[in-house]
Parts: sequence; structure tokens; C-alpha cells
Amino acid sequence: MDPNLLPSLSELQENAHVVSLPMRVKFRGILHREALVFRGPAGWGEFSPFPEYGDSEAAAWLAAGIEAAWQGYPEPVRGSVPVNGTVPAVGVEQVEGVLARFGDVPAVKVKVAERGQSVAEDLARVAEVRRLLPDAGIRVDANGGWDVATAVGALEALAEAGLEYAEQPVPDIPGLRAVRTELARRGIPVLVAADESVRKETDPLLVAREDAADLIVVKAAPLGGVRRALEVVAAAGLPAVVSSALDTSVGIRTGVALAASLPVLPYACGLGTLSLMEGDVTAEPLVPDGGALAVRDVPVSAELLERHAAAPDRKQWWLERLARVHTQLRTRQG
Repeated sequence: MDPNLLPSLSELQENAHVVSLPMRVKFRGILHREALVFRGPAGWGEFSPFPEYGDSEAAAWLAAGIEAAWQGYPEPVRGSVPVNGTVPAVGVEQVEGVLARFGDVPAVKVKVAERGQSVAEDLARVAEVRRLLPDAGIRVDANGGWDVATAVGALEALAEAGLEYAEQPVPDIPGLRAVRTELARRGIPVLVAADESVRKETDPLLVAREDAADLIVVKAAPLGGVRRALEVVAAAGLPAVVSSALDTSVGIRTGVALAASLPVLPYACGLGTLSLMEGDVTAEPLVPDGGALAVRDVPVSAELLERHAAAPDRKQWWLERLARVHTQLRTRQG
């Protein structure tokens, strides 16, 4: 984010709205997604780091929202971006219903390694997706939930479904490198993607330098905005998948802007997560049409902001967090 574009805290607070959007299914352990959105001279921005994230980590999310609202987005190189469906760690009997909400998509991301679940449950969930969508690309996301031995064993079995890649099978970069090396040694054709090892590391390029991944997953908000994410992808020199983090349409718009600005887009993007939510801040949500999202602006609805307004204590919590994180940004930028 351009340091000259940092608005005052009062500018942000005057135009801030805190919403709580109901989820269709539990995802990341939550049934309501809270977010703070604000309006600036260039449009709307979103600040929605998950509550467990510390203020230092959350600063990048605020920078991304300010970039969107005060600077706008780079000129796109494509008018639409392909998107994948997402299947949470649900039972096999729920998979068909979840997929139905996404419509016709070219690929599906399946959550695996959920705490309290077994590899057998993961295998069954992926097998059901493959049965229902025999021609779709399938990728799995473990969110770092396995150790190296479990990851290799699970991916060897999951490879029979024909995986595009496995996202963050283990939590750290040495582990990713170990998994990637062992998969290659055994001749298991599964690519390794890094997500948390890009967006949660102090150095987002370390995973590339350590030769620990075949591709990277990039999310605009945790990296500090579209322009910063484009810099990371260019410097990493690896294929990139653009994804979201349970954003409102305002946040999804930022992800679309990133995907639309990448010189090459080899994989469908994880930007269809609004299909997992019951509510939004716009009457024209950014949901896939024919497996793609159009590059367009989002008209935020005052009526929906009011309908989904968070409880007063939660609004206060977010405004206090906004103030602390704004201080972090101001301090960093001198």
C-alpha cells in the first residue's frame, strides 16, 4: 500500500460497517462470518482477519482494504476468472448438496485433515466428489493438519482420485519440502501447494527459495493488497492459485482483481466461497456463473448492511481492533 494513501482513523471509522453473515455449513469452526467494510474515494474495502489473528498479522488485511477503497485496483488483463467449488469437511451424505450451490465449476477444493476426523473420512469425501464430478479437477486442502508421515500416506491414497495438488499438507516449510521430496521419491504424482507458508510467514518468498512447493496459493488480504501479492508471485517464480478467506463480496472483489491482473492464471481460483454463506453486503453477490466470476464492481446495499449488522458488543470489538491495527500501520509507515 502506498504510504501516502493511509487515511486517518476517523476517516475509516466514519464509513465503517460491521456485519455478521450466517454460514450455510460450519467452516473453519464458525457458523457466522464477521467482517468490517468501509467506503473510500475509490470504492469499498474490507477488513476481516479471523478473530484469532494478532494485530500485527491483521495489519496486512487492513492495508489491503485501504488499497481497494483509496487506490483502486490495477488494470485487469482478463474480463473473468475461473473458480473452483469448495467442499468443507462434511459427511459424504452432504457433499452433493454442497456442490449443488456452486453450479458448474471446473475444479473443486476438498477440505481434509479436519481435527477429530480420520484419513478414511477424507478418502470417502474426495471419492464422492470424484463420483459426482468425474471430469472436474480436484485439489485437497489440509490447512497444515497432518504430520509428514500421515501426509505422504494420505496423499498416496488420495492420488487415485487424480489430484491437481495438495494444499498445505503440513504446517511448516521444512515439512512441505520433506513431503514433496518423499512424494517424488515414491513416484506419487501429487503437486504440493503452499498457502499458510506464504501468507503467514514473515518472508512470503522463503517457501520458493527452499524449493518446498510446486505452486503457491495467494490471498490478497493477508499479503497486504493486490499490488503486493502481484510482487510476491513475480518474485516467487512459481505458478499461483488465487484464493479467498470467507470474504464478503467486497473482499471477493479484491481477489478477483488479483486474479484478473496476473500475467498467467493456470488454475481455477478459490474465490467461490460466497456459496457457503447465507448473507452478503450486496444484492448482486460475486458468485460464479458458468464456473467463472466476472471482473466487476460491487454495489454495497445499505439495507443489507443494516440487516446483517453485528451485535453492538461485536461492533465495538471490531472498531477497537481497527484502531489498534491502524496504529500498527501508521507506525510501520513512519
